Amino acid sequence: MHSHPRDHDHHHHHDHSETRSQQVVLELGEGVGVLVVHASPEFLGTEIEISPAADDELRQHKTVLARSAGETTSHVLVYDNLAEGDYTLWLDGTAWRRGVRVAGGAVAELDLRSVA
Repeated sequence: MHSHPRDHDHHHHHDHSETRSQQVVLELGEGVGVLVVHASPEFLGTEIEISPAADDELRQHKTVLARSAGETTSHVLVYDNLAEGDYTLWLDGTAWRRGVRVAGGAVAELDLRSVA
């Protein structure tokens, strides 16, 4: 995961339309966890930011990607190497979900497929 200042001038030129089938390597352990966010297909290519609950300005972003597992394609983003604690997800600069809990040594999942 990489960090960018919130107000940055560069544009991201990535192809998010292809379905990824490679495995995701996750960093987790004591005091470090992972958050997997399941999203609706219309979020494909959308950047969603995350920040610690105590610091709205300290944001990182990931992009919703299509990933395949066998016959199934899911639209997900994966935040790994997160310090244990509570987080806020940001969409278009607005706090979208607050109080998202990530536990050390665990994979937390958040299902936003039925949420517009």
